[in-house]
Amino acid sequence: MSRIESVFKHANHKALIPYVTVGYPSLEATLKVVPLLVKNGADIIELGIPFSDPLADGVTIQRASFQALQKGVKPRTCIGVAEKLRQKVNVPLVFMSYFNPLFQYGLDKFCRDSAQAGIDGLIIPDLPPEEGNALEKVAVRNNIDVIYLLAPTSTKERIRLVAEHSHGYIYMVSVTGVTGARKELPKNLARFIARVRKITDKPLCVGFGIGMPEQAQEVAQIADGVIVGSRLIQLIEQDPTLKQVGDLVRGMKKAMSRVKIT
Repeated sequence: MSRIESVFKHANHKALIPYVTVGYPSLEATLKVVPLLVKNGADIIELGIPFSDPLADGVTIQRASFQALQKGVKPRTCIGVAEKLRQKVNVPLVFMSYFNPLFQYGLDKFCRDSAQAGIDGLIIPDLPPEEGNALEKVAVRNNIDVIYLLAPTSTKERIRLVAEHSHGYIYMVSVTGVTGARKELPKNLARFIARVRKITDKPLCVGFGIGMPEQAQEVAQIADGVIVGSRLIQLIEQDPTLKQVGDLVRGMKKAMSRVKIT
């Protein structure tokens, strides 16, 4: 059982999965905020590797990635940060990146170095499972879970394919579009989750658009995990003390704990 799988071994547990862009607003801030997230209830941390053309990300994460790149943050830098974080936290760490930086680094070397640094999973938004065999093979050799995304428009065949290739959990995209906090969740989210539940029993974690405790609770009623990113980035920008970040994560975790399991 991988470290990620162990998070979901208890059926009644709902995972809170915050996302941060490595190096935004600084490497020191990343090293400070991740332990804070864990202290306030995070079960898994997604570490974003900055990329110049993040197609799946909205303006908030795009801006964070751009500023981190301007400061010289590269995949090698992110691996070094992950290694330092692994000394501070024991929750699973997942890199979220686009394929090009990994390809340039070298898939074998990237997975080997990431595993040695303590990384447990990879999310590559622009890598479909039809093209993921090469990465999956080297990831498996290094005990790293490859996590694929599913969009609400996915067909039954697509759901089966993603479920077959995903390990750790499946990243459920709540809306057709890019990342970013939204005022309300899509009305068809429960139906989307139910469609996937009929095909797989792998953990389903929902991201894109979740930024409030009430939304986290709503998602936890129907899914196994809640992913929050853009709202955290906004709070990091607004409050360098990170108090609001800690308050939000703690509030989300508390709201999720109120979910009645039937």
